[in-house]
Amino acid sequence: MVSVLDNLNSIRKVDKSDALGILLKLPESCGEAVEATRRLDLPSTVRVSDRRVIHYRQPKKVLVVGMGGSAIGGDLLRCWLTGVVNVPIDVCRDYHIPAYTGQDTLVFAVSYSGNTEETVSSFLESVERGCAVISITSGGLLERYSNSLGIPLVKLPAGMPPRYAIPYLFFPLIVLSQKLGVIPGGDDEIKEAISVLGKVREEIKPENLTDKNISKKIALSLRGKVPAIYGFGAYTAVALRMKTQFNENSKTMSVFDRFPELDHNEIVGWEAPLEVTRRFSVILIRDEVEPPPIRTRIEVTEGLIRAKAAGVHEVWCRGKSTLAKMLSAIYIGDFASFYLAILNEVDPTPVSVIDRMKAELQRRTDTLKQLESRFRALNSHSVSR
Repeated sequence: MVSVLDNLNSIRKVDKSDALGILLKLPESCGEAVEATRRLDLPSTVRVSDRRVIHYRQPKKVLVVGMGGSAIGGDLLRCWLTGVVNVPIDVCRDYHIPAYTGQDTLVFAVSYSGNTEETVSSFLESVERGCAVISITSGGLLERYSNSLGIPLVKLPAGMPPRYAIPYLFFPLIVLSQKLGVIPGGDDEIKEAISVLGKVREEIKPENLTDKNISKKIALSLRGKVPAIYGFGAYTAVALRMKTQFNENSKTMSVFDRFPELDHNEIVGWEAPLEVTRRFSVILIRDEVEPPPIRTRIEVTEGLIRAKAAGVHEVWCRGKSTLAKMLSAIYIGDFASFYLAILNEVDPTPVSVIDRMKAELQRRTDTLKQLESRFRALNSHSVSR
């Protein structure tokens, strides 16, 4: 099977939708997303109606609403900035926003398609509460509703699966948070992260043969196994990202957890019989400057589970800044999930079961009609623009 991953023609026969092309452009896409968002001028206020004025100023709370690939940017933002900024950052994957959100909350409504019903519902609720809402989308209802209500909008390039659009879904959160005073500085980290991604690409691209390609090595070791990805601190969101990429790209089951929490519960699961544990292959996300207690936990945990798992693999982050380290590990994981899809002989891009789920939900519910009614109620009171 090694020859398959080292043969570009064989890869393209499986990758009918050209996920590889999008993956290879990731460093440049990050730069494009940054520059495009920097050009966006935010208003100081938006008057939605005579009774509702939204103020865009430094917030006391930040909430990212989204689902799936459109939400992961929020997890990355939260994990990156925890312990760095004094503004709490949360992620909402639901139809309704938390009760604590209000006029002092900056809400990023993120839906790549613009038609994610949970996100559109949370968007409308955020406007109703007077939150400082900013929409990030390529079109759909979210674009139409935002334009009608005067809500600031980051328009994304269309035509890619949300999970591959992570540069356009994550970096606008950073730049807009800078504009509104949530993040002091950060430009140097952005610059380094994009540079590191370019270097990592040279290591994991298809032309780099398996014996020197960490993503290919991981994919080969995971064939027929369930990936279990373990992170810590800022790399908790990285572990989640890897898990979901194996789900959607490789069409395989995958799980994730974080240190130190997993040492208080999941570690006991490794006492299961070998016929169970040997179905799992562990990926540990590592950092050269791990906090001593975390490093010790990882080493002890690895020693306890190595004999029970099908394999244990370490992904060492690259770069100096936390942002560069996070994104470098994500890039390695993205390519590993892509290569595993090739080994599994499945096109990484289509997610037909999600499409079937959405079609069935639409058939059984009238959620979209309810959202349209809520929008019309808001829009009927809006001021002329």
